[in-house]
Amino acid sequence: MPAKYSPFEGALKQFEKAANALKLEPHIADILKKHQKVITVNIPVKMDDGSVKVFTGYRAQHNNFRGPYKGGIRYHPDVNLDEVLALSMWMTWKCAVVDIPFGGGKGGISCPVKYMSVAEKERMTRKYVQMIAKDIGPELDIPAPDVYTDSQTMAWIFDEYSKIVGYPAYGVVTGKPIELGGSLGRTQATGYGVAACVREAVKLFNKDIKETTVAIQGFGNVAYYAAEKLYKWGAKVVAISDSQGGIYDKEGFDPIDVMEYKQKTGTVVGYKEVKKISNEALLISECDVLVPAALEDQITSTNAPQVKAKIIVEGANGPTTPEADEILFKKGVYIVPDILANAGGVTVSYFEWVQNFQKFQWDEQTVLNRMEEKLVKAFKDVNATAKKYNVDNRTAALMLAIKRVADAYKLKGDY
Repeated sequence: MPAKYSPFEGALKQFEKAANALKLEPHIADILKKHQKVITVNIPVKMDDGSVKVFTGYRAQHNNFRGPYKGGIRYHPDVNLDEVLALSMWMTWKCAVVDIPFGGGKGGISCPVKYMSVAEKERMTRKYVQMIAKDIGPELDIPAPDVYTDSQTMAWIFDEYSKIVGYPAYGVVTGKPIELGGSLGRTQATGYGVAACVREAVKLFNKDIKETTVAIQGFGNVAYYAAEKLYKWGAKVVAISDSQGGIYDKEGFDPIDVMEYKQKTGTVVGYKEVKKISNEALLISECDVLVPAALEDQITSTNAPQVKAKIIVEGANGPTTPEADEILFKKGVYIVPDILANAGGVTVSYFEWVQNFQKFQWDEQTVLNRMEEKLVKAFKDVNATAKKYNVDNRTAALMLAIKRVADAYKLKGDY
């Protein structure tokens, strides 16, 4: 049986490739590939039936040379240290590539979240905050929503942390409800950013977005808003999937209509009796652009040779393994890597944080316009770096990000 793929090993391979291309000083490379702090806590939670269960929680703080640690908290049975280490490192590069003043962090709790009541999740969240309160804060480490956490989760964290410090600490988390200092536009931000990257990539192929077919793996928040924006711009969304399977129609779908169907039935499968496909089949389906927006480790050395898309825009974190990267680069597939493609969310999280300090709320269009400007500039910076060094876009994005973090370190004083 083959060994299970390690996201953190993959993140380290990506880092080392980019650091070597940059000719980064060995001691700085050694600093940047190591986490500054990793926190593990065991959280006792009183369940609704009166029993007490203990769940393991993590918070990995990779690097803060450019600003406070920033990154989501996820609740999932498969949350583990390796995953959190990888995701926190990717967050450092993601913030740097779009040039926002944050470093990288990530957290999570390994728990059967789908089988927990709202009250159980609230008690677990508040206990988690109590255990990591000294390690988070508006100018120290700023969590956000991730897998199976949302604005309500952030409201609990904000409230519990504020009780601990004795004042309303609005900037301690982002992704909060609007009523508690959240930013307008946050819900759509990541998906709209993915769509903007699709549009910019398509331009490089001298193709009109209205003549472009797109297959999207996943139909959660990121995938839906990417699909909605692309459809609005005139692209054909020919494939959509969720955890139960997918649908394909070369004539394209109206994502709003598909979402209404999914909300009624719980899945996209069965929509208008169109062709059913598996998630695996979606990845190698006929399309111009493939958007993997589900989970990590989806495009591997096994299926990469069969990918038909000319452009891949990574809505999810880490959907392509390093081995698959090599295969796709040789095939001439243009990849917009995750640390750029899905950075719309953290960009608007930054805007939320800024608004919290200003005690002022920007209007939605201002937020989304500023986010798109950031991503388009970063897209052009990455593309220019790839051409300059004759490397793939992931390596180029990492080179750009790593250089910015390394420069911050040197300017503060290399010792």
